[in-house]
Amino acid sequence: MISISEAISIVKNNGKPLLKETIKAVEKANGYVLFKNVYAPINMPPFRQSAMDGYAINLHDHLSYNLIGEVKAGDNHQPILKAGDAIRIFTGAPVPDSANAVMMQEQVKLHENSITLEHSIPLEHNIRPLGEQVKAGDIALKKDTKLTPAAIGYLTSLGITEVSVYKKPNIALVTTGNELIEGGQDLGYGKIYESNSKMLLSALYSLKFYDVTIHKVADDYNKTVKKLDSVISTNDLVLITGGISVGDYDFVGKALKALNVEELFYKVKQKPGKPLFFGQKNHTKIFALPGNPAAALSCFYVYVFIALQKMMGRSAEELPRTQALSLSNFEKKGGRPQFLKGIYSDGKVEILDGQNSSMLQTFALSNALVYAPEEVSKIKTNNLIEVILLPN
Repeated sequence: MISISEAISIVKNNGKPLLKETIKAVEKANGYVLFKNVYAPINMPPFRQSAMDGYAINLHDHLSYNLIGEVKAGDNHQPILKAGDAIRIFTGAPVPDSANAVMMQEQVKLHENSITLEHSIPLEHNIRPLGEQVKAGDIALKKDTKLTPAAIGYLTSLGITEVSVYKKPNIALVTTGNELIEGGQDLGYGKIYESNSKMLLSALYSLKFYDVTIHKVADDYNKTVKKLDSVISTNDLVLITGGISVGDYDFVGKALKALNVEELFYKVKQKPGKPLFFGQKNHTKIFALPGNPAAALSCFYVYVFIALQKMMGRSAEELPRTQALSLSNFEKKGGRPQFLKGIYSDGKVEILDGQNSSMLQTFALSNALVYAPEEVSKIKTNNLIEVILLPN
C-alpha cells in the first residue's frame, strides 16, 4: 500500500500526451489543446482602427478643425484630410491614412461645420495601429495552449476556421456486479440501481470528454477477462468500477493480471478509495476504481483527472487546491488520510455529515474535498485546512 503523494506522482510520471492530431472547427475546439503553433494569416487589426466614438483629425497648431465627412464601422472609403480637417468617426471604423489622431466625442464641442477640441492631443491618440494584437505571419497562439472561449474568439477574428489539436482520449467505462440493474427496471430483492457509470459519464462530460462508451459485466471470471481484453485493446483509457477487492467474486484484479496489464500501483493509504488500481498495457491506461460510488468519484477527481490532463498535453495537472478555515468540528476515525466532502465559499469550508464511501447524498451537495492528513485526528472550527476545489 502506497501513500497518496506516491500514487499521484506515479500517475503523473506515467502520463503523457496521446500525440494524436485531429482537426476541429474553431467553434467546436473549446477545451482542446493546440497540437501545433497557429500563425496569424492577417494583421489584427487589419487596418488603423478608431478606439472610440469621436473625430479623426489631421493635427495642426489650433484647436479648431473643419468637419468634412464621416466614417463608420464597415466603411471602406478613404477621405483625404488636410492639416486642420476632421471627420466624424465611430469605434472600430477605419482611420484614414491622412488622419493622425482621434479625439473622443465627449471632449469636443460641435459647431455647424467645424469642431473645437477641449485640449491638444498627441499623434496617434486613440488609434489602434495596424497589427497591434498580432502581425501577419507571427505566432497567434503557441502549441500546447488550451483553447478557451476567449481564444476561440481571437482565432475567429483572424479568419481562422479550423485548428490542429490533440485528439481527446476515447474512454471505456466498465461496471461490474451481479447486483446491478438499470434504472426503470423493477427493483428486486438484493438488487440495486447501477449509478457509477452515469456518475462518471457525467463527470467526463463536464470536463468535455465525450468519446465515452459504457460496458457492463457480470461477476464472472471468463466474462470479465473477455470484456476487459476488448476495451483495453480499443481505448486510450479504461475506468472500471467494482470487483477490484479480494472477495470471492472480485475478478477484476485476476483478469488484469491474466491480460498482462502492468501494475503501477494497487491500494492507496487513503479513505475512501483504498482498493485503487492503476496500470497500463501498450498505450492504454487502466484505473480500477472502488465500487462504492463516493469512493469511485473521489478517486476520479484526485487521480483520473490528472491522467486526463496528461493525455491532453495540459500543464495544469491537478484540480486547484487552497487553504480554508473550517466551519465544522470533525473527528477522523482510523489512521488513514481522508478526503471529506464539503461546501467551500469565500475562504471557508463546511465539512458535511454522511461521509460513508457508499453514500452520494453528501457528495451531491459538495463542491470541494477537504483533505485530512494522516497526522490529523481532529479538525476543529477555525482550523486552517487544505481543500480541493471540484469542477463546476
